[in-house]
Amino acid sequence: MSCFDVFNGDADGICALHQLRLADPREAELVTGVKRDIALLKRVQAKAGDRVTVLDISLDKNREDLIRLLDAGVSAQYFDHHFAGEVPVADTFEAHINTDANVCTSLLVNDYLDGAHLVWAVVAAFGDNLFDSARAAADPLALSDAQLSQLEHLGTLINYNGYGVTLDDLYFAPDALYRAIRPYADPFTFMAESHVYEKLAGGYASDIEQARKLEAEVEEYGVKIMVLPDAPWTRRVSGVFGNELARSAPDRAHALMTLLPDGQYRISVRAPLNNKTGADELCMQFPTGGGRKAAAGINALPADMFHAFADAFRSRYDK
Repeated sequence: MSCFDVFNGDADGICALHQLRLADPREAELVTGVKRDIALLKRVQAKAGDRVTVLDISLDKNREDLIRLLDAGVSAQYFDHHFAGEVPVADTFEAHINTDANVCTSLLVNDYLDGAHLVWAVVAAFGDNLFDSARAAADPLALSDAQLSQLEHLGTLINYNGYGVTLDDLYFAPDALYRAIRPYADPFTFMAESHVYEKLAGGYASDIEQARKLEAEVEEYGVKIMVLPDAPWTRRVSGVFGNELARSAPDRAHALMTLLPDGQYRISVRAPLNNKTGADELCMQFPTGGGRKAAAGINALPADMFHAFADAFRSRYDK
């Protein structure tokens, strides 16, 4: 029997897998990629009797390959909080899916594990910009404000590392980052001992400083659009910068449009934190769009659709 762990390369995917494997150690083939690389089940060639665990990628975007695996006699366990559509039913399929805007995959795994490794779920929730959910979940840990700030920073760094068009944009491939984290049951020990943490912290500090100097393309009452130039640092920082902007103006929706080498735009949308809805519906109107209610994106928006997106963004949020 072979095992496959399939997970999003962001903080939520990595921390979800980390919790599961701390509770249930298992040697498995790791299947992951940059944050927007979510059609991951197509890379899984499993056979009858094999086990596949899927974390933090949309079932809707992987439906065909999930059904292929189930039909082949593969057992699959699925944890996610993105739009799923119709969920397959099979004796070999176990689904834990909740699209509530205040839930992330790591919090679903935490519930499944009865809080066995709660601190890593808190890290993930911070990384997914669910600050209220993270703090609420952390109550049983009785952490100080300083410790919560450390976990917030760690979640931000792990999430930051997942953004990029290709793995070359990242400081660490997500599977390598997971392997670096895997020996640590305690995130505070990881932060104290790991050179990986130091490298991510330095890269993030440099990139976010540059991002904060950019001027808005559109800034209105309910919406703000930032256009980021074509550079590795903008591709890395776009997601966490969008999260930062969302927290700074919780009644406003934000869109970060990062210019790609081919002239298209990669878009990250953040719904207002005080109205965490509609981001997925907005982005799914456009080719390569998807996500969840509070945060969604478009992988490659043609340049000639720039104004169509801006108009749709305004129509959805500038009310």
